Amino acid sequence: MASSGPRNLVTDVPGILVGQAEDRAGISGTTVILAEAPAIAAVDVRGGAPGSRETELLGPGTLVERVDAVVLSGGSAFGLDAAGGVMEFLAETGRGFQVRDVRVPIVPAAIVFDLAFPGRRVWKDAPPYRRLGRLAGSRAGTDFALGNAGAGLGAKAGQLKGGVGSASLVLSGGGTVGAIAIVNSAGSVVRPDNGRLCAAELALPGEIPPQPPVPRVPLDPEDFSACGPWATMTNTTIALVATDLPLDKSGCRRLAVMAQDGLARAIRPAHTPFDGDTVFALSTGTGDPIDPYRLSRLGSVAADCLARAIMRGVVAAKSLGGYPGWREKWGVRPR
Repeated sequence: MASSGPRNLVTDVPGILVGQAEDRAGISGTTVILAEAPAIAAVDVRGGAPGSRETELLGPGTLVERVDAVVLSGGSAFGLDAAGGVMEFLAETGRGFQVRDVRVPIVPAAIVFDLAFPGRRVWKDAPPYRRLGRLAGSRAGTDFALGNAGAGLGAKAGQLKGGVGSASLVLSGGGTVGAIAIVNSAGSVVRPDNGRLCAAELALPGEIPPQPPVPRVPLDPEDFSACGPWATMTNTTIALVATDLPLDKSGCRRLAVMAQDGLARAIRPAHTPFDGDTVFALSTGTGDPIDPYRLSRLGSVAADCLARAIMRGVVAAKSLGGYPGWREKWGVRPR
């Protein structure tokens, strides 16, 4: 039977660490995925309103193949400054791409919009994201909080509170795959008629709370009543999948493309004109890249892993700013 890693977090992938920092008054934060050694990386962008930094260098035909870290941040375009703080932290430790006698840390980033979250306090001085990025980088480790933490603090998922989620899977043929997501979607993660998580069937045993039963009445494909308001550039789900299986840059790109299916399995609808859905992929493995057949299977389980991460993030999120947590609104209570 399939099983997660010991933490059921993306940090079950050897060589991957995660750090987070929040501005509680501003109801925003930053999540940093740190590679202990530079990792092969790629990205796939499907949403119509993305916000990102250094994603072009992850494309085919570009010089740099490896990254030192990836930043997922709140704060809309302001949040991209978090990558600068992470770069400062990494440079002080001697990390970075060698250019003559200088090392330049490679830190791509993507952001979610949380600047309109109810109850947030507007900054009086400079936006906090550079400081948050530096702090999150210094906190990187194998354990981290889900739900209302890091870049998930001010996130929402349709009409529910969103958040940061993560999951992992130990592969039967050897190796591990993990995923981390900041769920801030316009689409809904639940059925609008009874709150059952859209991807509930993909959960591993005991991974999510007991779910409401599937109603006998089929879901109306045009019922979007559980979605959030449709407003350009105010929603997105950003994510990262990682594996210790060896991949080259094109293999990482294919992994990111296939992992995007996890968003579509867990969020309805996904990849809309109002979202900036972006998925990064990292490989910490060494040796010859796996063959296309094994990569195909890896991409499929990575998509499921990402869907599980999305569910775990929503289930872990607590009510905030008028957005109810899943447990408060839909959780099945003992009789």
